[in-house]
Amino acid sequence: MDRIPLSRDLSLSRLVYGMWRLADDADTSPEHVRNKIAACLDQGITTMDQAAVYGGYTAEEVLGDALAGTDLRDRIEIVTKCGIVAPVGRHASARVPHYDTSRRHILDSVDHSLMAMRTDRIDLLLVHRPDPFMDHVETGATLDALVFSGKVRAVGVSNFRPHDWTLLQSAMKTPLKTNQIELSVAAHHGFTSGDVAFHQTHDTPIMAWSPLAGGALFRDDPATARLRQTLSKIAVRTNFDTSAIAVAWLLAHPAKILPVLGTNSLNRIKRISQALEVPMDRETWFEIYTGALGHNVP
Repeated sequence: MDRIPLSRDLSLSRLVYGMWRLADDADTSPEHVRNKIAACLDQGITTMDQAAVYGGYTAEEVLGDALAGTDLRDRIEIVTKCGIVAPVGRHASARVPHYDTSRRHILDSVDHSLMAMRTDRIDLLLVHRPDPFMDHVETGATLDALVFSGKVRAVGVSNFRPHDWTLLQSAMKTPLKTNQIELSVAAHHGFTSGDVAFHQTHDTPIMAWSPLAGGALFRDDPATARLRQTLSKIAVRTNFDTSAIAVAWLLAHPAKILPVLGTNSLNRIKRISQALEVPMDRETWFEIYTGALGHNVP
């Protein structure tokens, strides 16, 4: 599987396994989680996407229990996120959901993530959401300090617009390495809003969350009827399923997009890499884009 370099000594697998729902599975036993990771590794998927808040602040621990006593940690890259405070779990005393990009919160979150996942390093730390109350100088210096300390190998952001990225980066010595944003055949606004173009300009790869539109592509929704018909037609023509085609649409773009695919089904995990085999030329890409728009391009 192709890899996307973030630095001289760190790269991510082109497809990423998302662990957003890891703690929601009926079976969260270490053995079952290890089976999921093994299924990913068999396909060359080595990058695992986590966040402090996932599972009500429990998903990282579920992963850590699976990694304990194995050599799996040295075979994977761990991405995790900080900055969301939800009034559940260890933040149950919070009065309202909010964002916290203060030095104290980021450092506490990283230390908790390291402990929960039973590791001495985070490969890639992302600020989970743009914080309208962010002191960019304090946040930037904190992220720099984490990289210099070795606790974090690289840093990036999630859901940032170009102006949010530019503000934070202006206060940092360490380069931001990626932005994880929503991108899919259904959520394609990033291709025309300037978000994708911004990162192409800066040669920073994009991680795409919800690349299958949260399952919207498979529901009987009039808003996506033309898109679903288009994907089904291509599925018949290529003998690939519609989910693989939708992911291949993102992979084909020259912006170095890394789809983050989350499922608790072991059978579906085993088929994630099929997206790499789907033929996707320019006309097919626009065929799908036209289906998503609901009309021909001007």
